[in-house]
Amino acid sequence: MEDTKKIRPLEKEINDKKTAFESSASEDKKQKYAEGIAAVVATNIVGKALQVGETAINFTLPNALGKKITLFDALENGPVILMWYRGGWCPYCNMQLHYMQEALPEFKKLGASLLAITPETPDNSISTKEKNNLEFEVLSDVDNVVGFQYKVVFKLTDDVKEIYENGFGLSNFNGNDKGELPLAATYIIGQDKVIQYAFLDADYRNRAEPQDLLEHLK
Repeated sequence: MEDTKKIRPLEKEINDKKTAFESSASEDKKQKYAEGIAAVVATNIVGKALQVGETAINFTLPNALGKKITLFDALENGPVILMWYRGGWCPYCNMQLHYMQEALPEFKKLGASLLAITPETPDNSISTKEKNNLEFEVLSDVDNVVGFQYKVVFKLTDDVKEIYENGFGLSNFNGNDKGELPLAATYIIGQDKVIQYAFLDADYRNRAEPQDLLEHLK
């Protein structure tokens, strides 16, 4: 097994982004976002989602070019890092995607592949893939069909949905106006199809650290 390099932490850039938001956003917007996170916490989605030790659910989804990718096929070649991101409109997601791309060679040294799942339509997911120069598969889960199977999908509050629609055009990205998004969940699934690692957080700003994923793969 090749030696892996230490990966720079994502947390610092996320914290810088949080600080910038706190200093620039209106009190009304900050309150609506805080209420949105509290609403997600109240659903206990983190406790209900698939957990470590449970068997992963197989799925087949199209990648950005329309090619069908099946989870269990990918597992035949090694463990799979399965991560959800909300969309290319989300700055925290773009940050995470960038860091995961940076870490990809290290994941590959340990025999792992990376599949990213988004509720974006394929047209939008290919834009995200190209914009971030991603070399891993970006899979389009329109209407969060797979997300619901993994129990990582929640409904936005009306206030947050309105902000996302007016600010980002969320319904155009997702191809619907349901106002449903996945947690920024990340799993490591072993070749035995069992979940070995799960990052689940009701606060969309918090993300799995690539270095933590690397340590769990070793």
